Amino acid sequence: MASFLRGKQAGIQNDLSAGILSELFAPDDQARYGINSQIGSLAYDPVQSLLAIGTNETTFGSGQIYIFGQQRVQATLTLPRRASVKTLQFCADRLISLDSKNELIIWDLALQKKVASYAPPGIVTALVTDPMLDWALIGLQNGEVIAFDLDREKLAPLRLPNFWRERNPRARLVSIVSMQLHPRDIGQLLIGYPEGAVIYSFKQNRAIKFFEYEVPIGAPGGTADPIGAEKVRKPHLTQVFWHPSGTFVGTAHDDSSLVFWDPKDGRVVMARTITDSHVDKPGTQSSSFGNTPGTFALKEPFSKIAWCCKENPEDTGILLAGGVPTTLPQKGLTFLELGPTPVYATSTWQILTNHFEAKRQHLLPVPPGAEIADFCLIPRASPHFAGAQDPIAIIALLTNGELMTLSFPSGYPISPTNQLHPSISFVHPFVTTMAVAPVERVRWLGMTENRQQGPQVVRGGAESTKTLKRYEARNIVQMAHGDGTVRIWDAGHDDELENSTVLQIDIARSLDRYDDVNITSLSMGSSTGEVVVGTATGEVAVYRWGGNKLFGREAPQTTETVAGGLTDIASRAEPTLKEGLQPFVLYDMAKGPITAVKMSDVGFVGVGSEAGVFSIIDLRGPAVIFTASLSDFVKTDKRSSFMKKGNSSTSTKPDWPVVIEFGVMTLEGDSYSSIACFVGTNLGKVATFKILPQPNGGYSGQFAGVTSLADRVVSISPINAETGKLAPATGPTVGALRTGQQTNGTLVVVTQTEVRIFKPATAKGAHKTWDDVLCDAANVTDFEDRGRALVCLFGDGTTRAYSLPALKEIGIAKVSMLDKTRSTNSLVTSSGDIFGWTGPSEIAMLGVWGTGQPLPKSTDKLYNPEAIVPPRPTISNLQWISGTQYVSPTDLDLLIGGPDRPPSKRMLAAAAAEERLARAGGSSRGAPGTVSTEGWGDYMTRQLNERTEKLNIMGDTTDRMLESSQAWADDATRLAKKQGRGLMFSGITKGLFG
Repeated sequence: MASFLRGKQAGIQNDLSAGILSELFAPDDQARYGINSQIGSLAYDPVQSLLAIGTNETTFGSGQIYIFGQQRVQATLTLPRRASVKTLQFCADRLISLDSKNELIIWDLALQKKVASYAPPGIVTALVTDPMLDWALIGLQNGEVIAFDLDREKLAPLRLPNFWRERNPRARLVSIVSMQLHPRDIGQLLIGYPEGAVIYSFKQNRAIKFFEYEVPIGAPGGTADPIGAEKVRKPHLTQVFWHPSGTFVGTAHDDSSLVFWDPKDGRVVMARTITDSHVDKPGTQSSSFGNTPGTFALKEPFSKIAWCCKENPEDTGILLAGGVPTTLPQKGLTFLELGPTPVYATSTWQILTNHFEAKRQHLLPVPPGAEIADFCLIPRASPHFAGAQDPIAIIALLTNGELMTLSFPSGYPISPTNQLHPSISFVHPFVTTMAVAPVERVRWLGMTENRQQGPQVVRGGAESTKTLKRYEARNIVQMAHGDGTVRIWDAGHDDELENSTVLQIDIARSLDRYDDVNITSLSMGSSTGEVVVGTATGEVAVYRWGGNKLFGREAPQTTETVAGGLTDIASRAEPTLKEGLQPFVLYDMAKGPITAVKMSDVGFVGVGSEAGVFSIIDLRGPAVIFTASLSDFVKTDKRSSFMKKGNSSTSTKPDWPVVIEFGVMTLEGDSYSSIACFVGTNLGKVATFKILPQPNGGYSGQFAGVTSLADRVVSISPINAETGKLAPATGPTVGALRTGQQTNGTLVVVTQTEVRIFKPATAKGAHKTWDDVLCDAANVTDFEDRGRALVCLFGDGTTRAYSLPALKEIGIAKVSMLDKTRSTNSLVTSSGDIFGWTGPSEIAMLGVWGTGQPLPKSTDKLYNPEAIVPPRPTISNLQWISGTQYVSPTDLDLLIGGPDRPPSKRMLAAAAAEERLARAGGSSRGAPGTVSTEGWGDYMTRQLNERTEKLNIMGDTTDRMLESSQAWADDATRLAKKQGRGLMFSGITKGLFG
């Protein structure tokens, strides 16, 4: 009976939800976008061109691993138990992770699943892998090093003792803090302990060199503390790193000093800080920022150091995060450009020392107030040299959890738009406001911006093929970020994306200022693609698709903003954007923060501010055709309700617009249809305005009436009372007004505690209340043209569907994946999709008209078997001849795994390649140690024979050179004697016969 009465009260004769059964309301968990928690680690594979991001365990869930490729390629790996991801490293076709529960996990990139795990006997403090090795070298807190076999998925027999304790049995701090393999000689491992560093030789099975840094009395050291200079200091070591060619060894210490060593004799080549050199020499004065005589500045500890090189590994520089004074006003990454490395064999000690004075020093800045916690280099091609050869960009992790991409070495910010996956954009920087608009498919297909852009950062992987939904409007997400940019992209319907590119709008540039740019509201036209953006400082910017007349150059003259009016801002377009969403007009409302905006499809924009002012802009002029304060139309209701506790309209709370919608329908008391604008406020008022044509060709706004509801308006849906379809203001519906066509429409208005269906502007209509829960998002949805229903999302973590007009509950479902504390920021689209936040930087997309399917696993392909890891750099011939023993990755397999280890997959592949080469008629002699049956004694014998053979060849060549030189000298002597005799006889002849 109640359902029948509601239909009569609402003026709707038909059951608009007749074709929707309760079992059809079963939400599908379709997708996740964003990063679920705070980022803790980064890794990049230049061979596969994949980016991995690991997150920490928080209240929003366990740590996860995200792997991103080109465009929309993405895969998510879930840890087997709740933990934080501490370290990520790519190793050929595997990804190695170390979590806070001290578990080492090997993930297969091709299968996208865990293939092995290992819990080491102690706390892991350092992890070293190499794309050419089947081993993960694990440094433990007790100072020992163990090896895990990645191919056989078990612990290897190798176990290195604590070398520093053997050197100094009284040492107390013995844990390993850092490790790195020699970039060329894979047989050497650099191990860092708090008290010093050690070079371990796998070939000799012993520590061959020790490095211990000591600051003498009178030397400033890294801190330049004048009191501390009165005694000898031994700063604790924090990181170790090799020169790309292995010529030098670097150590970083907790006093922000960098020490460079000669690995041959263990001498200090240079001890310096970022600003000062020779800090280990008594009498050196500090020139660091913030230092005055008798004082010193505290410095940040080094968070990460990378010794980078160009394509030529001898041309190097050092990239540092940290190590600068805390009082420095501008923070960022520091790059010490060292330049070409001097030839060690022919350079004096002074030349080697001067090399570390650095040719130039660059600061790669970050936003004010931010600091670098970690960074990941993006090499152009090579995974070797510790992932630091020829980098083109840097992805920096800031202490606040945001990501920032910088060009290298210039340090210019790189926008993630069409460079990184949209999920990464959620933290690049953080999202402040989000909106979703149903944009027509044809319109979206034509919106591909043409922008100047550098080389692609991530190019790996391949997207899977999905079904294509051609007849549905696209779910276009508009995200506002903390840096004043808006990124627009297609979230889809868990289907094939025909246009997966991202659009970008620079609001800060449109406002002609780059500080205090806080975006509060967004809206996009469904058929026009126009965008309107509102800010907290009262400005409204409108954008249209088009070309840039100033492409490639700045505007010759600046445009002054008209206070309180409209300003043409076409000249503020981005010089790098040739075609895209260009700035059109700026409305400086100057009435407090913008609380609501709405872009219609017929050239009108609705704007509401916190001061309660509402305006309508006609973009044909453009002109502001209506401006008024809602308090002029909304009368104070002096009645109070005894049904709701504490509800009284006699309060003088400020009222402002929160929802704006445009529609075409016949209003109550009219005999014609018109364009109407409906404005819902935070106190539950719904004001209706008519937009009427004028004789001069323009339009004007006219107040039509107001209806009072219980509380804050959540959504307004104008619908056709006969069919239930939405009745927005579109080109065809507005054009039909000229012929006198009428639309029998009604409004479905949802507030936090009730829903009301009524004919605007002032009819009572039918209503339903919710006494136990609050509604946070709602919309009238269309289910495959079978019917329409009202879908609501509630604060108790449920979503419910109600029939129209009876408002009878069709179904209810739990959406426990959504964060209840951010439920008010959720969105329900007209197609029945829910966008809700699951954490600070991740949203879930749910389709309510489904079958209750869980979140599907990614079917994108990550691993490309045709992308081959290039050979690892090796020692030079001169180093080999001088006595350095060459150890190949296969030899290292023998040294670490022992003679009884079966051949690995890589070894079998190498043997097969050797056999193919032999069958093709090539030499069957391969790299040392490729045959797994060769013993260590045979290996050493072969090495000695090869070296002797090379030395004999070199000796023969030298002998031939000596013989040739002697023959040339003899010929020259004979020629000189012959010339001398000729000259003498010529003189005698002239004397006798002259």
